[in-house]
Amino acid sequence: MIISDSFQAADGVEIAWRETGQGRPLLLIHGFMSEADTNWIKYGHAAALASAGYRVIMPDLRAHGISGKPHDPKFYTRDILADDQFALLAHLDITDYDLGGYSLGGRTVSRMLARGAAPGRAIISGMGLEGLTHTGNRGAHFRNVFDNLGQHEKGSPAWMAEAFLKTTGGDPAALRHILDSFVDTDAAEIASWTLPVAVVCGEQDHDNGSAADLAALLQHGKLFTVPGNHMSAVTKPELGQACVAALTGDPW
Repeated sequence: MIISDSFQAADGVEIAWRETGQGRPLLLIHGFMSEADTNWIKYGHAAALASAGYRVIMPDLRAHGISGKPHDPKFYTRDILADDQFALLAHLDITDYDLGGYSLGGRTVSRMLARGAAPGRAIISGMGLEGLTHTGNRGAHFRNVFDNLGQHEKGSPAWMAEAFLKTTGGDPAALRHILDSFVDTDAAEIASWTLPVAVVCGEQDHDNGSAADLAALLQHGKLFTVPGNHMSAVTKPELGQACVAALTGDPW
């Protein structure tokens, strides 16, 4: 069973979340232009994690899904997505938890860890080292997508991103502001983390740099490779299976 609820962030933006399962809390954050349903529920990943004994809490990031989508840039301050997740944990009175995210969700996990989040274990998925340390590179790609809607060459990465935007019904004006909230995470900061961090990435996914380099930099990092590229890996059951293995296996 999927439960839906929402709360107001400090700036008044409505943040929605879905949850399923009972047990240890797991905050699971979706990727850019997606939402909880597409990233985690539709293809069975949330169900697999719930079956493994987790209370899976899946927010829709601001500007995404059924959360608020304001167009005023004042609602997209730097690191606002991490702010929202800290607020959600506080709203739910959760202090002992695990943490995971895909793509932008993985980047948000990194920002939370950089700012003092202390989960038992973390998953950074659909993300490589460069996607955390040099966020402007990916930001430029998406600015091009939004600034030239309807003009991208068929089959190009920008065209595929626009096609995904259409399938999720995303709001381009709100989503473009998200890009201004990105904050780089320094490699030295990443290397300082002492908790087990699983890097779960599609074997053909190079959109955000090298997942292997990220795993190698982490003190207790482990690479879990799954089939697919950045888009298709989400549709594979192996993604959920890898998340379960990362959270329930022996620590490394």
